[in-house]
Amino acid sequence: MKLATAVLFTAVLSAQSQPADPLVAASKAIFNVSKNDVLGSVDKIPADLWSYRPTPEVRTIGQLFAHIADGQYEFCGVASEGKVVSKNIEKTLERRDDIVAALKQAFGYCDAAFANMTDATAPELVTFFGMKITRLAALDFNTAHNMEHYGNLVTYMRLKNIVPPSSTPRTPPPAKK
Repeated sequence: MKLATAVLFTAVLSAQSQPADPLVAASKAIFNVSKNDVLGSVDKIPADLWSYRPTPEVRTIGQLFAHIADGQYEFCGVASEGKVVSKNIEKTLERRDDIVAALKQAFGYCDAAFANMTDATAPELVTFFGMKITRLAALDFNTAHNMEHYGNLVTYMRLKNIVPPSSTPRTPPPAKK
C-alpha cells in the first residue's frame, strides 16, 4: 500500500510540474547525463594520460574527447540546421586545453539545439546520412553516440585505476534545517 501511495504521489507531482515540451525535456535530461559523464571524465583524467591508448588501433583519450566534440556538431547540426556541421576538431586540435574548450563549446551548441526545439518541431523530418529521421531522433542519436564513447573512456579510466564519474559515489545533499 505504501508503494502504491508513493507512486501515485510521484505521478501527481510530476503532472503538476510537467514541462511545456515533455518529449524534448526527457531527451534533454538524458543528454545531460551523457554530457555530465563526458565532462566529468575530463576532470578525472590527468593531462599526462591524454595520449594514452590501450592498443595502437584505438583512439587516444584526447582523440576520443575531440571525436565526441565533433559528434555534437554533426548530430545537433542535423537537428537544428537540417545538415551535418563539420568542425574537424579531431583532425585539427591536439592540445588538451584546446580540445577541452572545443568540447565545452560543442556541448553548448547541442544545448542550444535542445533549447530551440519544441515538441511541435521535434517530429519534423531531416536527412541524416541518407535516411529520413526526426529532429529529435538526431539529438537522441547524439546522446547514444556520447554514451558509446563514454564507455570507451570508462574502459581507459579503469585500466588506469581511475573511478569513472558514473561510478563515483554520490553524496546526498545536506539535510535542510
